[in-house]
Amino acid sequence: MIVAQSILAQEPQVEIEGAGDQVTARLAGHWIAENSARVESLAAEIAAGADYHRVIIDLGQVGRLDTLGAWVLDRTRHELGERGLTADFANASSEQQILLDEVAYRGFQEQKVVRRSKVMDFLVDVGKTVHGAGKDLIDGVAFLGELVSALVRVVLNPRRFRGTAVVNQMEQIAYRGVPIIVLISFLVGCIIAQQGIFQLQRFGATPFVVDLIGILVLRELGVLLTSIMVAGRSGSAFTAEIGSMKMREEIDALRVMGLDPIEVLIVPRILALVIGLPLLTFISSIAALTGGGITAWLYGDISPDVYLSRLKAALALNTFFVGIIKAPFMALVIGIIATLEGVAVAGSAESLGRHVTSSVVKAIFMVIVLDGLFAMFFAAIRY
Repeated sequence: MIVAQSILAQEPQVEIEGAGDQVTARLAGHWIAENSARVESLAAEIAAGADYHRVIIDLGQVGRLDTLGAWVLDRTRHELGERGLTADFANASSEQQILLDEVAYRGFQEQKVVRRSKVMDFLVDVGKTVHGAGKDLIDGVAFLGELVSALVRVVLNPRRFRGTAVVNQMEQIAYRGVPIIVLISFLVGCIIAQQGIFQLQRFGATPFVVDLIGILVLRELGVLLTSIMVAGRSGSAFTAEIGSMKMREEIDALRVMGLDPIEVLIVPRILALVIGLPLLTFISSIAALTGGGITAWLYGDISPDVYLSRLKAALALNTFFVGIIKAPFMALVIGIIATLEGVAVAGSAESLGRHVTSSVVKAIFMVIVLDGLFAMFFAAIRY
């Protein structure tokens, strides 16, 4: 019998009394989620029984109040306010008042429709793009300074140099990248030779296709194709690896252990890129020249002996060096962009995917821009 009375005392209860121009709703019991049905019905009774100008909701005898009960009571107060009544809570404990404030009912305001000009929106987008590009440039220069500082520390203290990591990255970048780069370069050389032969045949200048292939491949296409392939293959891998370490707080762990993440993670990768990209460029150029020679033999009746002799006469040493000189600079740009995007990854898979995509796009764009700048430079010095 005592247990039954205790359970009954815990049930939410309300007593509504009217006096003068106000009505008082005295609450008792436990207004919690376990009694949700009873809480909802009593809240409806309070709203229906409030026919006076002022409504007081007395919480002095409430035993327990959780989030559901507080939200239902505050919703009731809000509904009474919409009917033009003044509703307030009374005798609430400090804990109850905090809970009521946290779950306070908030109505949704309709957003004002702002009319915008398409021209202004376009200009705003252009401005944001230019600002973002400038910020990326500043971040890249700052990161280059940190990289140079780390390299100087490694040179001054050779024990800090991680040769094993450099060799491992060389294997991943150069050795494992040879098959795909040879295949792509070979096919591109075949395509250039075929199209060159078809166009030059109309002028009776088919043998000049050898000059076209040799100069174009050694000066431009060899290094450009290799850089684009490395940016898409190794650059994205760098961003994903460093970004994953950032997400798992491994970079912070390196700092806690007293190690410099730039020396441990970034210097070996960029050194491997700077060494490996010229080697891959040389292999790519040989593959493209081989593909062009085979196609010239099949489509232009240019025998391998004639092809090699004409290639030797058409090319100078500077033609070969132009492509090789570009390679380390392109490798440096790819490495800086890839690692910088990896460090910028936040703590979500979405952020990782976004930065990997950004890394590949920015690296390819900057490789093409850098190639254009080098082309203008070499043309200006007549090299």
